[in-house]
Amino acid sequence: MPQPPLLIVVLAAGMGVRMRSRRPKVLHQLAGRSLLGHALARAQVGGASQIAVVVGPDMDAVRAEVLAHAATAEVFEQARQVGTADAVLAARPALERHRGDVLVLFADTPLIEAATIEQLTATLAQGANIAVLGFKPEDPTGYGRLLVDARGRVTAIREHKEASAAERAQPLCNAGAMAFRVPSFVDLIARIGNANAAKEYYLTDAVALASSEGLIALPVVCSPQEAMGINTREQLARAESIFQARARAKAMREGVTMIAPETVWLSYDTAFGRDVTIEPNVFFGPGVVVADGAEIGANSHIVGARIGEGARVGPFARLRPGADVGAHVHIGNFVEVKNASLEAGAKANHLAYIGDGRVGAGANIGAGAIFCNYDGFNKHFTDVGKGAFIGSNAALVAPVKIGDGAYVASGSVISRNVEPDALAIARGTQEQRPGWAAKFRALMQSRKKQP
Repeated sequence: MPQPPLLIVVLAAGMGVRMRSRRPKVLHQLAGRSLLGHALARAQVGGASQIAVVVGPDMDAVRAEVLAHAATAEVFEQARQVGTADAVLAARPALERHRGDVLVLFADTPLIEAATIEQLTATLAQGANIAVLGFKPEDPTGYGRLLVDARGRVTAIREHKEASAAERAQPLCNAGAMAFRVPSFVDLIARIGNANAAKEYYLTDAVALASSEGLIALPVVCSPQEAMGINTREQLARAESIFQARARAKAMREGVTMIAPETVWLSYDTAFGRDVTIEPNVFFGPGVVVADGAEIGANSHIVGARIGEGARVGPFARLRPGADVGAHVHIGNFVEVKNASLEAGAKANHLAYIGDGRVGAGANIGAGAIFCNYDGFNKHFTDVGKGAFIGSNAALVAPVKIGDGAYVASGSVISRNVEPDALAIARGTQEQRPGWAAKFRALMQSRKKQP
């Protein structure tokens, strides 16, 4: 039987005062992507036919982040911070148009797995009207409790500060996410009151209302790690640690060797082939793809780059966005590559800058060679041909083209094109003055002896 359409509502209106930041909480990053970006990614893989995001007033940056990650999502504003039920109702226009299931996610809970979201919606398909995500923490203090009856149904969710001693003894705590298949979702949420200590409209009160009308709410249990909410920078750091441990383990299961896994930092989208080897202290920023058999040396920093099959990068290499390292290319220590391609077999083994250019197959970039790509106003392109040899301490002043098989002499400053198979020399003529150094030393020593 086909499943009903799914509307996912992502709540992202909180300012995150405890983050002590001018930046909205949901824009803080985890593994190279904002907390909101993680939530939207989960919504997209969770089978959403429509996504609605609720933001607070004057959150233009959050609105822009929504469109950057989910261009078809609708954004709604919660005018006042008076509770999660009120936040959901801020998306009333989308809710009233929708005919199907509704899933509510929180943008500050970024570690929920896609499989858990699938389990929530699957619970609706199995006959529940509401699926409530719960977890069992070591210390439940401060968490709302899921009140479960003898039949295993959730009859209510009680906030910690309003729970009785018996209710606080319940082991299952509220993780936030909830899925609904009810006759009228908007009507159910609109009937939630604020008769509580905080005078807020709690989305969790929907469970007691639904239960009193004979609807069925069932729990779905996730790990405490998945349920972790981000309210402080300390929690953000713990979430980063959890994400990294997951990502490293996944990479190693899929054929990556990490010499010291705890020192390797991955982004949400880092992609590896098989038989990749990563030495200690390597950082992968967003947008990195590493092909089969590549080796990444210690202390390398890589962002927005593609690394080809069998390539060797590092140690102490820096690949910036747009670096395209071809098959069996060697990038050595203290080499920086930005917006440039190195074709198969090319080498830059040490102390070089390659920016805004192309290095042809089999070409060699010597130690200290640089691409002079910026004139203070614009970036210009350097094209080094197949099999060319760029000597040590050469400066290639872009725009310039070095032909296939050409040689550039060490120490040259090249500002004009070099023909294929030619030798280009552009440096001052060496001059030698016999005996000058000895005379100079004698002169200086005699001056020191003078009173």
